[in-house]
Amino acid sequence: MADKDDPALGCVSTAFGTLNVSLFDVGAVGQIVQTPKLMVMLTETYHGFQIIPFDGRPHRTDVPPSNRGDAVGRWEGDTFVVDKTNFNDETWISAEGRVSFHSDALHIVERYRRLDANTLEIEATLEDPKVLTKAWIVPKQTLVLAPFDQILELSCAGAESESLVDAAAKQNPSKN
Repeated sequence: MADKDDPALGCVSTAFGTLNVSLFDVGAVGQIVQTPKLMVMLTETYHGFQIIPFDGRPHRTDVPPSNRGDAVGRWEGDTFVVDKTNFNDETWISAEGRVSFHSDALHIVERYRRLDANTLEIEATLEDPKVLTKAWIVPKQTLVLAPFDQILELSCAGAESESLVDAAAKQNPSKN
């Protein structure tokens, strides 16, 4: 696989996103909305979202595998833990020059914790016994809340990325 094969260039979301934070997908801004029974993580990229129930229900078995997987959450003290399974194998993890394929056995556990009113700490562990020889413990990320309260739309139409795909193909001509 080469950069030109990155599904994100075709406006397809990733399984695990930019800057080692799945909330971002391939962007750099996300928004979290909480209700009494679920969390909704909105991504500026491709109108992306993930609904994460935390009412004790198990992972769904009645839905097909998806790009972002099936997520369920739970609280462990002041830390919100997100457990994701049921991925398809059509996307990559991470993005923008730091990409890797994954299998349908991908399992991601993320931990979100507010350090203070403006700071969010995120930890993640990725397991994929078909691809990785051991769990990948992602470096801890500390994010500062943005000075605005609403994310913007960052749409993608595929045609916009055609020149990027062509350029990536030219960078690695031996890998085409």
